[in-house]
Amino acid sequence: MMSGSRKPISFALKIVISFAALAAAFGLAMFLGAKDVTLHELWLILTNQGADNDKVAMLRETRYPREVGAALVGAALGVAGAIMQGLTRNPLADPGLLGLTAGANAALAAAVALFSELNYFGIMTVCFVGAAFGMFLVIGISAVKKGGLSPFRIVLAGSAISAFLYALASGIGLYFKTSKDVTMWTAAGLVGTTWGQIQAVSPVILAALLVTILFSKSLTILSLNEEAAVGLGLRTVYVKTVLYIVIVLLAGAAVALVGNMAFIGLMIPHMVRAMFGTDYRAVIPMSAIWGAAFMLLADTLGRTLNAPFETPVVAIIAILGLPFFLFVVRKGVKAIS
Repeated sequence: MMSGSRKPISFALKIVISFAALAAAFGLAMFLGAKDVTLHELWLILTNQGADNDKVAMLRETRYPREVGAALVGAALGVAGAIMQGLTRNPLADPGLLGLTAGANAALAAAVALFSELNYFGIMTVCFVGAAFGMFLVIGISAVKKGGLSPFRIVLAGSAISAFLYALASGIGLYFKTSKDVTMWTAAGLVGTTWGQIQAVSPVILAALLVTILFSKSLTILSLNEEAAVGLGLRTVYVKTVLYIVIVLLAGAAVALVGNMAFIGLMIPHMVRAMFGTDYRAVIPMSAIWGAAFMLLADTLGRTLNAPFETPVVAIIAILGLPFFLFVVRKGVKAIS
């Protein structure tokens, strides 16, 4: 006799589905666009063959690095959001909502205005510094009042600081007449992504992801109860310092590549926890995988909705992210975390 309850999907099957979703998203992103790609052409692109084929050569230098960049950015922001939500125990935590991307954007605007000859590695370093500055401003202001870092106070401080830093970036662009150059960097898109940029950004993102995986067990303990973590002998200050540095590296690298991008770090960790539970040993790698898949699909939509013209990917993500943000606010900390 059949039972009315359904058998839960095994953890191993969920992992297989996750990797299959990432592979499908990457394949779809490579196939679709202003110029569709055949299976044979895709094989030539991925295996670095077909140099005599102009279409294959062009797509290898345009679409291929673009989609690799999309995967890296999605993974970076997904994991950065997961770390922030775990450290602060705040379901609204996201690099775009807590001043990191705004700080990196302001630093980028200053660098473009004052150091026009700065190379890409220099731009990326400036973004790291700006992301750290924005995050510490938000955390510092949130912690001034007695009562600690409440989720509500962090969101308010993050909104205020982000607005200030975006205004500062706009002011710098107008004063130095570099608004167009700054916009080209911060339009939150992957147009023009090159292999040189990927080579500069990927080691930082991949190293940061590896460090996060190594610290995922400690993050799980911290996300539950800091007093219990201290009681278990966890060096909380050391773990927090390392993870905050990782957040800055992930957010700074993402901004250096695509500009401002909110909501990915908010949405992806919640979706992953719904599928895999609250153990960060699973949440971190799965946030990287689903963040990459989500960003690839968003970029594909941006390229195909109104082809040959592009729909800004930031607009697509905002359309999905804002309702999700309001849903999280409505459900509250206890219901979501």
